[in-house]
Amino acid sequence: MQILQPPGWGKPKGYSNGIVATGRMVFVAGQVGWNAQEQFDTSDFAGQARQALSNIVAILAEAGAKPEHIVRMTWYVGDRHEYLASAKALGAAYREVIGRHYPVMTAIQVAGFVEDGAKLEIEATAVLPD
Repeated sequence: MQILQPPGWGKPKGYSNGIVATGRMVFVAGQVGWNAQEQFDTSDFAGQARQALSNIVAILAEAGAKPEHIVRMTWYVGDRHEYLASAKALGAAYREVIGRHYPVMTAIQVAGFVEDGAKLEIEATAVLPD
């Protein structure tokens, strides 16, 4: 995996502008912040993010992948202001579950989620090296 950082560009905070990787691809469907029994243990944004990220890590493990194999994440958030206000706690939750690996990321505000009570949904793509 190679991080792509054009010369002269400012270093992004909490994500990468681009990544090139070769290997076996693993696609993880959007994960909301509920537990294995499909119940929300918290209505806290960062708490739901921690659980969604933990769900992603559990799914990756089924393919023998780890957080450092993630090349792309798309974050769907229900409330942009809540997302921004949770930045510090969100960063701590991210580092706790994923570590200091920052793949390509996009965050999009959406009108809502299928699951009542969801504050966000995260999907991921990982690449296992050959």
